Amino acid sequence: MKTIQGVLWDNDGVLVDTEQLFYESNRDLLLPYGIDLTPKQFFDWFLDNHYGAWHVLLGQGHAIELVERLRGERSRLFSERLRQARRLAMPGIEPVLAALRPHVAMGVVTSAYEQHFQISHAATGLLQHFDFVLTREMYGESKPAPDGYRLGLQRLGLAAADCVAVEDSPRGLRAANAAGLECIIVRNHMNRDHAFDDAFCVVDSNAELGEVLASFVPGMAPARPQLEAFL
Repeated sequence: MKTIQGVLWDNDGVLVDTEQLFYESNRDLLLPYGIDLTPKQFFDWFLDNHYGAWHVLLGQGHAIELVERLRGERSRLFSERLRQARRLAMPGIEPVLAALRPHVAMGVVTSAYEQHFQISHAATGLLQHFDFVLTREMYGESKPAPDGYRLGLQRLGLAAADCVAVEDSPRGLRAANAAGLECIIVRNHMNRDHAFDDAFCVVDSNAELGEVLASFVPGMAPARPQLEAFL
């Protein structure tokens, strides 16, 4: 059985329930330009591939200046929606983090910018469980490039073979795998129809995620009933 000493976590869709808000922010900005962004398009363009929806605007003949202006408007709109949201922590994630914290080193590797990351965690109480956070400004190429995860491994001071990543998107999975990490995918309403063939495993809940992670940690695998009690 594989054992681990560290876990690297994605943020949006894993720790905090923010992807629907990001989808709505993009959809509302694009609608006046005749682009009725569907959830499937959002998944394909933002969570699977790396080009967002801006290629559609450029393909319609709009100038790059419009794209840059809409990026700024999206950032402000997304920030506003994050501030208005009451509960952003994913249900059941805090007990998983609390159970693991005494046993493994943990960090966050996110494509979110620091501004949005800090707003989304203003009231979650989750950051106490992590040794560090890497936001988008802190590494080179964004996911699916492995830059963030490679830097995360350096911060942990551990080899990829001694760690796992937790993700919810194809982009994140490819980034983790490219850094040599085995990756656990957590299902949510955005990714429920994607196969994730290259994942170490796919779990349907944070209770199941906690069980899988505990099975990797010496001294925790026999304590499965206690972990389930947390959840």
